[in-house]
Amino acid sequence: MIALFIILSITIILFIWGKFPPDVVGILSMLALFLTGVIDLKETLIGFSNPTVIMIAALFIIGEGLSRTGWTALAGRKFVEWAGNSVNKLLVIVTLGSGVLSGFVSNTGTVAALLPVTVSSAWNAATLPSKLLIPVAFGSNTGGLLTLTGTPPNIIASNALVESGFEGLSFFEIGLIGLPLLLITILYFRYIGNRLLPNNKTNNKPVDINSELHKWVKDYSIGYNLYRFRIRSMSPLINTRIGDWEFEKNSEISIIRLRRRHPNILKKTPPFVEFPTMDTEMRYHDSITVKGNAEAINAFMIKFKLGIIPTPYTNDELKGEFINQEVGLAQMIITPSSKFIGQSISLGSYLKQIGIQLIGGSRGNKPLTDVNVNVKSGDAFIIRGSWNAIETLQKSHNNVVISGSPESMAKNVDQLTFKSYLALGTLSLLIILLVFKIMPGAIASLVCAGIMMLSGCIPISKAYKDISWTSVIMIAAMIPMGVALQKTGAAQMAADYLVTTLGAIHPSVLLGGIFLLTTAFSQTINNSATAVLMAPIAIIAATTLGVSPKPFMIVVAIAASTAFLTPVGTTTNAMVMVAGNYKFMDYMKVGTPLLLLLFLTTVILVPLIWHF
Repeated sequence: MIALFIILSITIILFIWGKFPPDVVGILSMLALFLTGVIDLKETLIGFSNPTVIMIAALFIIGEGLSRTGWTALAGRKFVEWAGNSVNKLLVIVTLGSGVLSGFVSNTGTVAALLPVTVSSAWNAATLPSKLLIPVAFGSNTGGLLTLTGTPPNIIASNALVESGFEGLSFFEIGLIGLPLLLITILYFRYIGNRLLPNNKTNNKPVDINSELHKWVKDYSIGYNLYRFRIRSMSPLINTRIGDWEFEKNSEISIIRLRRRHPNILKKTPPFVEFPTMDTEMRYHDSITVKGNAEAINAFMIKFKLGIIPTPYTNDELKGEFINQEVGLAQMIITPSSKFIGQSISLGSYLKQIGIQLIGGSRGNKPLTDVNVNVKSGDAFIIRGSWNAIETLQKSHNNVVISGSPESMAKNVDQLTFKSYLALGTLSLLIILLVFKIMPGAIASLVCAGIMMLSGCIPISKAYKDISWTSVIMIAAMIPMGVALQKTGAAQMAADYLVTTLGAIHPSVLLGGIFLLTTAFSQTINNSATAVLMAPIAIIAATTLGVSPKPFMIVVAIAASTAFLTPVGTTTNAMVMVAGNYKFMDYMKVGTPLLLLLFLTTVILVPLIWHF
């Protein structure tokens, strides 16, 4: 037990210090327990086969699938639209929105999706980001209590009950207390917290897809010389291939995109041909987007008997034409050693060997308006391609430099597709499987994660990258600490002390003590590690007192998600720190009243919902 307390103390100090990643601290702690003989080999590795760990890893994939198919970006855009220019309304919406989203998407994923749109909306509403970002972080922490899968401590608490022979939590059960806590959080920020939030000045007006596109339209004239035509019944293009006509050579135009008038999924005829090639067949009533100068366009229209679609391109139409979940835009700069230097390339042409299309160009900060461009060092182009192709090209540092982050931009596309509804259906399936207990939670999560990958909602090559392995490994490595606490009797000793000092007064007093001890840990160490440490103590304390352990485990899950006093207690707090230019004391000032409110509400409501 002495060895255990030394290792536990050092582990907590390392978590607080933050010098090493939490997963490394967890592994060091696990190894120390084994090397000192506190636990054996089987107990050391038990965390890596734990259903909780497997379920959490799978949930990262499911949450990322929702993000990649446009749901989080769409939600963020809707929040801003609903709020208009009202700061108070915007404050309520972003807090509510982050809370609801985090019930189904990871807290980190929720804040990552809402952070740029929240900062942007703050600027648009003539307020400072520091007036909105802490509410987003705290709202996501509280909103994770709406569902079983909302945050790892919920799953840890439920599985701890099951492993101790008690009934676990149903999918929406914790929401009975989570919803009131979220509502209190929203009301707090609307009427109290808004006065405590700091006025921290920043110069971090974000760049999103819309603002980038508007800038590119101006700087690169990407809508210049862009026209849409419909292939009419008398056109000689019907049922011919693009390569049969050599448009770039003979007509000095490039076909950018083709839209089928009569798509047929069964015949593998998609509604769009995003990158027409020489083998692409043109059909009656297809709509084609082309690029060329006015003289060439007029000759092209007359020669091939095409009907022009006269509506000029707006910025939103250009976005719909060029950007979706599969295809995007990026800025490419030619390096001095690039193999493209000296080549003559047509703007609008599709470079099949590298999988991109040149949409617009700039030289010396002036748009290139000629159709054919003789490439020089320093030239900048707006390129269009699949997000994967742009990412691949980004790695070719010798030839070109791709500015920005294609990966981040891809996740900000708010256009919904068939895959979007497939991802939403997969989440609904997970909820059904968990609510009706059709299969174990870990298996249900793996099944749904598999559907996300096999259906293409999240590329299989990206799935493992999108799992927060730091969190997963840390939880798996900390589970042996919980085993050691029970094996050595340390958990029993702590529980006995709590029962003797607090439980003797009343179970509600013991409940409050467990809340305060858990939230004290959560301010400095990861909420999952806190839940792992406190779960055995809470269960033993409850059984020793002869009362149901469920309300105590509910309190552990709640208190582990109340890291409101420091920026290091949870990833979400840290994520908004720089963007809001927050100081350590800002969290203390704003978080202390909220923590007290949630503490009182929890101690009062939990025993009423889950009886002792």
